[in-house]
Amino acid sequence: MRYFPLIWSALWRRPGRTMLVLLQVAVAFALFGLLQGMKTGVDEAIEKVRADVLFVGQSVQGEAPLPFAYMDRIRQVPGVQAVTFADGLLGTYRKPSDVVFMLAIEPSAMWLTLVPDIFKVLPQDLEALRRTRTGALITADVGKKYGWHVGDRIALTSSTLQRNGSGTWPFDIVGMVTDHEFGEAGFIVGNYSYLDEARALNKGTVRNFYVVVSDPRRAEAVGEAIDRTFANSASGTQSGSFRENAQQEMQSIGDLDFAIRWIVSAVLVALVFSTATMTMQTIRERTPELAVLKTVGFGDGTVFVLVAAESLLVYVAAALAGLALACVAFPLADKYVPGLSMPVEVVAIGVLGAVLVALVSVSVPGLRAAHLNVVDALAGR
Repeated sequence: MRYFPLIWSALWRRPGRTMLVLLQVAVAFALFGLLQGMKTGVDEAIEKVRADVLFVGQSVQGEAPLPFAYMDRIRQVPGVQAVTFADGLLGTYRKPSDVVFMLAIEPSAMWLTLVPDIFKVLPQDLEALRRTRTGALITADVGKKYGWHVGDRIALTSSTLQRNGSGTWPFDIVGMVTDHEFGEAGFIVGNYSYLDEARALNKGTVRNFYVVVSDPRRAEAVGEAIDRTFANSASGTQSGSFRENAQQEMQSIGDLDFAIRWIVSAVLVALVFSTATMTMQTIRERTPELAVLKTVGFGDGTVFVLVAAESLLVYVAAALAGLALACVAFPLADKYVPGLSMPVEVVAIGVLGAVLVALVSVSVPGLRAAHLNVVDALAGR
């Protein structure tokens, strides 16, 4: 610590240059923290997705909806613990641009625990929906957007016509539901029985089934058994666990790990070249001062340590500032990407990375400073 004043004064010999290095390093490690936080958030989100719940949909997108009668046959497949289903109605509220999707469900207790990290509904709200044929549960966002409240009566206009030829579907708001997926502001929940009894076409059909299996390890086998059951039917099925579907969606976007590694590597390499150049310039300007230090007894190793300590202090401080900035940004994005976080190991890797990059960037300038020839340096040669 006795050399700290010397290190501190050397850092602020050129305040503008020091601030530029601090800013570069902070931005680089903020990017590192954000990318790692995104990866962590995605990994945690996928890990939380239930592996014991299967999504059973159409084998070919755009085919006819699945018959409701499939439900009893799915229940008979070995390994199936429980089954429910969902359908939907796409409508608009007041004007064509205000699109609202009504998720039509059977208000069974399964929905209390089916996907609690995404879809949350209280027992009293689900019971209110069950008791009211035209009932609807709304999200806080859609209520705020349109000024809806529990007890209100609303009407959606849809191209799905009722048996009487009307495209107007009235609903009574009886409770609330929480959904963390995108599109929450255009989403309500209603009764499947109301939709199916009133619509003119596609009666007795559903969009998809949700199947809870008794053993998550056998989810894939159960899904294959369900698909084989309807392989020769007019409406085939394609089954996959929620976790498997989430993983496939991520893979369709691309290799996130590969992208993060290359982006971070490119940023750090550019940072090393940039800061090494500025450090070399600083050493060149301070050559007489370093020569004086060696004259009064500072050895080669001590001079190198002093120069390296300056770089380490800047890098570590700026890296911590950048990581802190990333932590501040996470809550702002959590609504859209739940699970973003800054694990302790990411902070530790960031600090170690800062130390490594600092040592790499200072290695050549530091060695040059350590091996200065005092006579030549003082003579300006």
